[in-house]
Amino acid sequence: MEPITLSVRLDDLDTNGHVRGPAYLVYADHARWVTAEAAGAGQALLNARGVGPVNLETTIRHLAELRAGDRVTITSTYEWGTGKTSRIVQRLHRQDGVAVAEVSSVCGLLDLTERRLVPDPAGFWREHATRPGLLGLA
Repeated sequence: MEPITLSVRLDDLDTNGHVRGPAYLVYADHARWVTAEAAGAGQALLNARGVGPVNLETTIRHLAELRAGDRVTITSTYEWGTGKTSRIVQRLHRQDGVAVAEVSSVCGLLDLTERRLVPDPAGFWREHATRPGLLGLA
C-alpha cells in the first residue's frame, strides 16, 4: 500500500506545541481504514459480514517532534500469524524524512454477534478483500 500522508492540524497539538499522543493513534487508525478501503474490505463490507476490527494492545514510540505545519507520512506493515490476532507496525515520518513515531498494534477481528475474535482473521481478509496484498496477504 502506498503511504498515507496527512497534515498536522492545530487541534492535534498539546500546550508545548507538538503533536499530542492521542493524535498519533488517530493518524494510525486513519491509515488502517484507508488501507482497508483500498483493499476492498472497508467499513461497509465488515458491517455486512458482522465483524469489526479491534485493537487489543497499542504502543507508541515517540522518536522526534511533530509540530504544526508538518506533514506526516504513515507506512503500515502487517504481520500475520496463525492465531486470532495480528500485528500492525506503523512508521510515521515528517516531510523531511525524519522518523517521528512508531505505532505497534495487536489487532483482532471481532464477530459482532458472538462477541468473540474470528479464529482466522487472515483467512477472512483473504476471502473478502479484493486486493489482499495491500494488507500484507498474498
